[in-house]
Amino acid sequence: MSAKIVIVEDEEDLLELLEYNLSKEGYEVIGFLNTKTVEQLLVEEDIDLLIMDRNLPGVEGSEFVEYLRKSGFTTPVIYLSAKNLDKEVEEGFVRGGDDYMTKPFNMKELLLRVKALLRRTSKKVNEGILTHRDLVLDKGSRTLSVDGKTVEITKLEFNLLSEFILNKNSVLDRDYLLENVWDDAEEYQYRTVNVAINRLKEKIDPDKTKEYIQTVRGIGYKLC
Repeated sequence: MSAKIVIVEDEEDLLELLEYNLSKEGYEVIGFLNTKTVEQLLVEEDIDLLIMDRNLPGVEGSEFVEYLRKSGFTTPVIYLSAKNLDKEVEEGFVRGGDDYMTKPFNMKELLLRVKALLRRTSKKVNEGILTHRDLVLDKGSRTLSVDGKTVEITKLEFNLLSEFILNKNSVLDRDYLLENVWDDAEEYQYRTVNVAINRLKEKIDPDKTKEYIQTVRGIGYKLC
């Protein structure tokens, strides 16, 4: 599958040029003129990379990235900005950027940087690492970290959270979870699923501020 890239750039001509060149490279590209609906898209879809301008209407680009990082989003970010002073570039990295290019820029260099950053960040999947927001599941060591801190969970809870991350854009009903996590839907009841999910939520979100797992009334559960 091709990588999915979001561009936030308020100059329409430049946005169209970026969309055209990245699409030619085989990427799926979604463009925005401001940040208003970007966070919602990051919640709903698996985005592999953000290309972010800084001089944007409403929220300054690096401040928006800093907000995303504090909210638990780990999507890689390349800044593409006219802010080119050393202190401004440093500020961009401090606020959560992974790479920085200043305008005017060379399109070929940008494409090479995009490819390199995607190559580095996609290694996590190949090494058995599952991520969502600030949740990191290591399938090799069967460990979980939340916001960089190790959280002890049971084998069942690990498998349950893995299933949610692997299906992060889908609502999972209790029958599906019983069949895929417990292996025997007939032996267990729906209450078994409810109890396990409540215990998992308590461990990964004890303050009840992040709401990773949402109950979809009458259907099941969804990772948010």
